[in-house]
Amino acid sequence: MAVSIINLGLPKSGTTTLKHALDRAGYTVADHRIKARETPDDPADRVFVGALMYEGLYKYGDPLALLKDYDALTEVSFIYGGTSVWPQCDHAMLLALRKLHPKLCFIATRRATEELARSIMRWNNLGKLRIPLSTVPGLPVGYGHEVDEQMIWIDGHYEALTHWFRTDPLYLELDVAAPDARSKLERFLGCDLPWWGQSNINPEDRDTPETGAEPAEQKDTD
Repeated sequence: MAVSIINLGLPKSGTTTLKHALDRAGYTVADHRIKARETPDDPADRVFVGALMYEGLYKYGDPLALLKDYDALTEVSFIYGGTSVWPQCDHAMLLALRKLHPKLCFIATRRATEELARSIMRWNNLGKLRIPLSTVPGLPVGYGHEVDEQMIWIDGHYEALTHWFRTDPLYLELDVAAPDARSKLERFLGCDLPWWGQSNINPEDRDTPETGAEPAEQKDTD
């Protein structure tokens, strides 16, 4: 087994939707944390996908060296315990991944910019505390408290990916809310997806869940 898909989307961009879709299609997915590698009786023990990618890159020369049990990585960034890690924003990381794994497929899940920014702001303390108080690529400490600031950061991230990958046929920016999102992803991956819907819905939005919605999957708060 080897990682064949990495999502470079930001938090709340549809990362959990992608996880569930790939799970249902038979992929072995690592999303945000790998709880199977954590010590069950130690609440402070956290094994994050992004941390393993950096350990792999700098200790073993390959960002995927410690992730050989997985086919897909659907959320790679994290902020926890004063640590802020964003592999999807790191050109050195992307360069190493592309050089070492030329057949690797990159997806960048996204939603409409303002919708994504507002979702980040509503999700636990992510937009109101953790991002503004952390060092985030393109969003220095003290910025990100406002939706307008988040929108500049979000657009900058996806524009940077578009520039980086240019005409790379193994890169797909995917608007998860688009009517053709499922068919685009199926064509890109060359496989059928038994499920496509909405996952990890913000609590404020759960009064009107979309068809096929999955239960929310809580991710870390600091």
